[in-house]
Amino acid sequence: MDVTVAADRAALGKARDALGAGRIALVPTMGALHEGHRSLVRLAREHADHVVVSVFVNPLQFGPHEDFSRYPRTFDADLRVCEEEGVSVVFAPSAEDMYLPDRQVQVSAGGMGGTAEGAFRPGHFDGVLTVVLKLFNLVRPDVAVFGQKDAQQLALIRRMTADLDVPVSIVAAPTVREPDGLALSSRNRYLSEADRRTALALSRALSAGAARAQAGPAGVLDAAKAVLEEAARFAPPLLLDYLILADPATFAPVGGDHRGEAVLAVAAKVGATRLIDNMVLTL
Repeated sequence: MDVTVAADRAALGKARDALGAGRIALVPTMGALHEGHRSLVRLAREHADHVVVSVFVNPLQFGPHEDFSRYPRTFDADLRVCEEEGVSVVFAPSAEDMYLPDRQVQVSAGGMGGTAEGAFRPGHFDGVLTVVLKLFNLVRPDVAVFGQKDAQQLALIRRMTADLDVPVSIVAAPTVREPDGLALSSRNRYLSEADRRTALALSRALSAGAARAQAGPAGVLDAAKAVLEEAARFAPPLLLDYLILADPATFAPVGGDHRGEAVLAVAAKVGATRLIDNMVLTL
């Protein structure tokens, strides 16, 4: 089917109005779409009559030394994916259209946004929540779909919608992995063959930790750490940023006596590429 491309907010308003009756689902992306994004769109179609995909590399969520300038931009290929998956509207604004030149106000992720990923990327989640709230206001969806791979982001978006009474239902899509276990990411294309061999330690560490779920938090973390410490001696080495066993709702580290659901999350750099991954488990 043909997909309508809206390059600014005015065109988005017209395209949205043209959809007519029915529920609308939003899938926010930064483009460079892969099978993981396809899974988000397919899940969105189960929850709504029309799917809107945003393609916007959000400058607010990149730090001064991060990869904003080299982040992959593959709009023609992204558009083909959206057409194949039955997307109704692709919203692809410029930064100038999304943000006023004298912008003053943005969303704060609070203390929850300063742990784990937020501790290594100060201000990152402020930028994420700001653009997500703007997309919610512009698209006015009934439901929005986000990947479980970005577990802390997912938790913060759920908290924002609750705290600010945003009338959007948040749906989580399972992490999609490549056959070798590596979580799908737009950044995987940066990995050399040697980088990729090292990067596989992330999913192996999560699986090792999950296999020790009955041993409690200490057993989970010890098992995962053993895999990551071995990978630190690979060539190239895996350079660990953090490994955390967190409450899935608050992303605070769980206590030693925690029982129930938890998220084992990891972030590390391999070569010039930073990767994140996580696994939900029950202690």
